[in-house]
Amino acid sequence: MLALSRKTNESIVIGSDIEISVLEIKGDQVKIGINAPKSVPIYRKEIYLQIQESNKEVINQTIVPDELKNVF
Repeated sequence: MLALSRKTNESIVIGSDIEISVLEIKGDQVKIGINAPKSVPIYRKEIYLQIQESNKEVINQTIVPDELKNVF
């Protein structure tokens, strides 16, 4: 992990098309802005982990061929 120090209104750049800016710092809370192409999904980590868990559950479900006919 790379750890960087930034102040309000300072940024970091990832690759050539993602910029993360520190917008505001209040106490123990930091507000950041992310400028990235629309094709790059951006999630809070807790939401990302929920999506991964849901995907695992779907993959582990048993699909009966007759039920598959009803899907299409």
